[in-house]
Amino acid sequence: MSDRQGKAASGGFLTAALPIVFVVLWSTGFVAGKFGMPHAGPFMFLEIRYAFVVAILMAIAFVTSAPWPRLKEVPAIAIAGLLVQAGYLGGVFASLSYGVEAGVAALIAGLQPVLTAALAGPLLGEKVTAKQWGGLVLGVAGIVLVVRTKLGFGLGTPVGVGCAVFAMLSLTFGTLWQKRKCPTLDLRTGPIVQYVASFVVTAPFAWFHDRLRVEWTLDFALALFWLCVVLSIGAISAMFVLIRRGKASEVASLFFLVPPTTAVIAWALFNERLDPLSLAGMALVVVAVAMVTVRLK
Repeated sequence: MSDRQGKAASGGFLTAALPIVFVVLWSTGFVAGKFGMPHAGPFMFLEIRYAFVVAILMAIAFVTSAPWPRLKEVPAIAIAGLLVQAGYLGGVFASLSYGVEAGVAALIAGLQPVLTAALAGPLLGEKVTAKQWGGLVLGVAGIVLVVRTKLGFGLGTPVGVGCAVFAMLSLTFGTLWQKRKCPTLDLRTGPIVQYVASFVVTAPFAWFHDRLRVEWTLDFALALFWLCVVLSIGAISAMFVLIRRGKASEVASLFFLVPPTTAVIAWALFNERLDPLSLAGMALVVVAVAMVTVRLK
């Protein structure tokens, strides 16, 4: 095998593995949040996370001499960050703090691929086939099976449910905006703009809602490290690369895999129960994502 063939094979493997890496990394965020949130208010948690991530990315940008966005590109990049970071994460963290269980929040977020597919046509000109629509419906059914045991008593307050819905809408429009307005975003400097914008917008909520509450325990420090390095840099970068390479509806369908993957991680770490119906739901989700993303020649 020549060097060129070897590089092509390596690149093909990385391209195929990236969606799996993204799903696994994104799913660990719920676990890290479970460890860290008892020790800080939801918005204060995010503020500290944004600050640490900006510091890390600034160092990376300096060492690698990364190009900075042009001034006219900054507003579009900042809006994408506000939707994907402040809107989605802020909504999820707030919903959990208002008593919404993770399974219910995951179910609400699971509607995001369907909404993205519905909007990708008129906003991005993407065609969603009948097979893909079938996969989207199947994905929602699979998620319901996975998290059904959480639906009876974990709805929390109306405010909490509203926060979860807001998070889902924010991620939907953030995915579409990122695809349309930020196709050449540099993954070292672009996110700095996004996290700074999110820090500014989230600051009043950390002050008035959380009263800047934070307890610097070992669990909180470990959760913060994981969310800063693995989630905010690793998972977000992987998502931006996937958005750049594929259709928004196909990338969004990967979020169907997050609740089942989170359930498996919770089973491994916390010995949470996985019954046959949950396993059947996971199988449906895998089939659903394949129906949306695999293109027949």
